[in-house]
Amino acid sequence: MSHDVDDHELARRVAVEAGAMLVELRDAIGATTSTDVLRARGDQESHRFIVDLLAQHRPDDAVLSEEGVDDRRRLDCSRVWIVDPLDGTREFGELTRSDWAVHVALWVDGELDAGAVAMPARDAVFSTAQPPQTLACASDLVRIAVSRTRPPRIARELAGAMGAELVPMGSAGVKAMAVVSGDVDVYVHTGGQYEWDSAAPVAVARSAGVHASRIDGTALQYNRSNAWLPDLLVCRQELSERVLALVDQLR
Repeated sequence: MSHDVDDHELARRVAVEAGAMLVELRDAIGATTSTDVLRARGDQESHRFIVDLLAQHRPDDAVLSEEGVDDRRRLDCSRVWIVDPLDGTREFGELTRSDWAVHVALWVDGELDAGAVAMPARDAVFSTAQPPQTLACASDLVRIAVSRTRPPRIARELAGAMGAELVPMGSAGVKAMAVVSGDVDVYVHTGGQYEWDSAAPVAVARSAGVHASRIDGTALQYNRSNAWLPDLLVCRQELSERVLALVDQLR
């Protein structure tokens, strides 16, 4: 990679190359090692791969990673990469599943500036380097992305209020990008997440013109002292006012 590549393209390339490494790892040892070992190695090796690339190309920037020790010096930095080296570790460990992702985002002076969500098992990447065009709804039925193992109460109640369909899937990034691609219309999460779960998906979604906020409509904030985010809403712009109003009633 060139040292003069811009931040958006760097985010995309790092996510794609880390994803390619994870696919190779999964293919090499997935059938011969335990699921727990595969998942642990995926988390650790993708983290090291990403941190090394960012150190090479942006040595003065800070990094906040799910798999790294939190370097509190990031709070005094104007540029912080927020990464989830393997979002959807559970799905990565299930060899037939493709709903896992790599998240790479850049926060600059208080705002998300660049981001990429790679879905390597689907040979797909969404990034701010080439903001995706949000596709039109395929039907009048609203579809809400939810966790396949822990669908939140608010999503079930929202589906009831809207006459919507719940669509189970894995990674948070996969859910958010499903809104961007038009596969679903809404992704709402109230169980709490960390900044690395949503930073890259939110950066990409916003670049595509998709609504992204807290469930009360307030702005999502990143690179805070406490990296925990209580809730998240990603949805089509034309549904945002209706969804926010219903969520407010249901809370």
